[in-house]
Amino acid sequence: MFAQVIVDIAHSQVDKIFEYSCPDNLKAGSRVKVPFGGREIDGFVIGVSRTSAYPAEKIKPVSEVFDEPNAIIDECLSLMQSISSRYRVPKAAALRLFLPSEMRLGKVREVFKRYAVYTGAEVKLSASAKKQKEAFEFISANGEWAYADLCDKFGRGAVDALADKGVIKAEKRKLTRSPFSGLPEGGAEKVLTPAQKTALESIESSEKRVHLIHGVTGSGKTEIYLNVIAREIERGKTAIFLVPEISLTPQMLSQLRARFGGAAAILHSGLSAGERFDEWWRLRSGEAKIAIGARSAIFAPLENIGAIIIDEEHDSSYSSESAPRYSAAEVALMRAEYNGAKLILGSATPSVESYVKAKDGVYNLITLTERINKKPLPEIIIADMRKEVKRGNNTAFSQALREELDQTLKCGNQAIIFLNRRGYSRTVMCRDCGYVAKCENCDVTLTYHSEENCLKCHYCGAKYHMLSSCPECGGKHVLYSGTGTQKVVSDLKTLFPKARILRMDNDTVSGKDGHYKILKQFGERQADILVGTQMIAKGHDFPSVTLVGILDADMSLHFSDYRSGERTFQLITQVSGRSGRADDKGKVVLQTCSPENYILRYAVKYDYSSFFENEISIRKATLFPPYSLICRVMVTSESQEAALEALKGVYFDIEKLRANNHGQFIFMNKMHSPVKRIQGKHRFQVLMRLAGAQVLEQIYDVAVRYSSGSVLVYVEENPTNLS
Repeated sequence: MFAQVIVDIAHSQVDKIFEYSCPDNLKAGSRVKVPFGGREIDGFVIGVSRTSAYPAEKIKPVSEVFDEPNAIIDECLSLMQSISSRYRVPKAAALRLFLPSEMRLGKVREVFKRYAVYTGAEVKLSASAKKQKEAFEFISANGEWAYADLCDKFGRGAVDALADKGVIKAEKRKLTRSPFSGLPEGGAEKVLTPAQKTALESIESSEKRVHLIHGVTGSGKTEIYLNVIAREIERGKTAIFLVPEISLTPQMLSQLRARFGGAAAILHSGLSAGERFDEWWRLRSGEAKIAIGARSAIFAPLENIGAIIIDEEHDSSYSSESAPRYSAAEVALMRAEYNGAKLILGSATPSVESYVKAKDGVYNLITLTERINKKPLPEIIIADMRKEVKRGNNTAFSQALREELDQTLKCGNQAIIFLNRRGYSRTVMCRDCGYVAKCENCDVTLTYHSEENCLKCHYCGAKYHMLSSCPECGGKHVLYSGTGTQKVVSDLKTLFPKARILRMDNDTVSGKDGHYKILKQFGERQADILVGTQMIAKGHDFPSVTLVGILDADMSLHFSDYRSGERTFQLITQVSGRSGRADDKGKVVLQTCSPENYILRYAVKYDYSSFFENEISIRKATLFPPYSLICRVMVTSESQEAALEALKGVYFDIEKLRANNHGQFIFMNKMHSPVKRIQGKHRFQVLMRLAGAQVLEQIYDVAVRYSSGSVLVYVEENPTNLS
């Protein structure tokens, strides 16, 4: 037999199939060790055949086979080919997505433990064998015990003697390192509302592959997901459940375990190597039927998938920003089509691209307009921070927010303070009139670059002088910095010294339990106020939260991105939805310097439909996605000269492509990347807006042509971050 092997080197020069002789029982998908270039290296078997086109004496044998059963299932081998072709990465890089990294590197393996098990045999022991007698009485009373612990108690000689006499037998058992084993269960199956039942039946009866659930916050989308999974499990199928934030996985895992017990396994980067390895094998072996996790869980080794769920489908975290630069939604659709499965997208604020497809009938659109408790959505109070400045209030808190916080604490309820930190990316704003500096050519917000002391457009590369005063009102309060979470907590402690405050951001969470511990404390009422960034914005359900404060709500409006309006609407809606989820009415104080902005007006009314109609008309008029494709070719190198040389080659080759495809290029320019250096590497880019994907493959060809050992060149499609 002969094995077709991809060696585990993610480089284009060895991105080919190598052939080795192998045992007759070897299967495609197995991991092996093979001789390669004078050394032994790991590889992946992607096929096995009885014959070879090469002379037998020239074919070397496989040195070692690692896994039983084979680690990579047939579907994932097929998916590897699709990912490698679609995202232009070596097959080895695509295959790595399907395995825990520590497993691939041989740094983790199964853990076994020996147990002493009482056989029931009776034995006559001599009076002098006191330790044997004590050990016999102990094991006969307990039935079994860890062998090593039994030896510690009574001595190895006594325990081994009992084993020799047949009183006990040693059994080796596999230990499962289970993450979040102490999670509280989420409760029993709930009675569905008529709207939830209608949604379920729509999913069941529709012939469409993709279903978009557009439901307001608190409308019961999670219960619909759980019922979809239950139906697929009853049919003998499996399911994948994606959530956007690691902080949401313990909460969702709790609900899945309550409903499905050990059938649910969690996959995410916050687990220990052993936990991730064991959870992965539970899915591969079929012991677990449901995979839950963030983006990478889409590669779970499940067979016969019946449903794939992507909660908060609009979230940018579902797009990978490192190679392979895949979209989890796109990979999910590949897997859904392979398995004939349902793909369910859910959000209170769907992405514009998804909602267009739903409105056009490509997706099955399901709308939930009410919360399941029939309570109204929280009232949103706008606090105009321009007026606060004029009154001499230069703190981060408006008078309205301070008063509402005071009232909330007096009533014994909880509050969440959300800091829109993404907006602190050097945007220039006048705090007197709300003016924000924008590019004259692109109608996107300019970004301040301190090293050049200028304003720059990230779309066309245009530069502007830094402002010393506001061109609209002449005001001198022109700012380009903001307050961090640590400062917010400090100010809150000054204002409310008796309040118990928790902070949740990248600095305060670490390890797999970091998010969970903070959220558990807050959920158990061990704190009155939770201060945080994006990770507290969505999915969490705290019944006692009746107030949400949104600091600098409009800052993300001025982020240098055509999606800034969309992201601001999504953020405000998602954060507001954390308030008033139980019996008490919720309130939201939204602080802004642009109260008249149309995005905020739509958000205050939770009017997604009007927001969408306005946004899609702007996109259509300006030819931004979904009416175009933004494509960026990034060039990075430790050598600025090498990067510039590659950039010139990339630009001239794409310029030729543009000359031969006149209608395909709406815009094109080469420039420094907004962040010029990261980790010592110089960064340049060719930025394009394309009419469609017709020339995309040729652009990938150009990138591959100029990528080398010293210069990395890669393509990004509709990048989530243009920095």
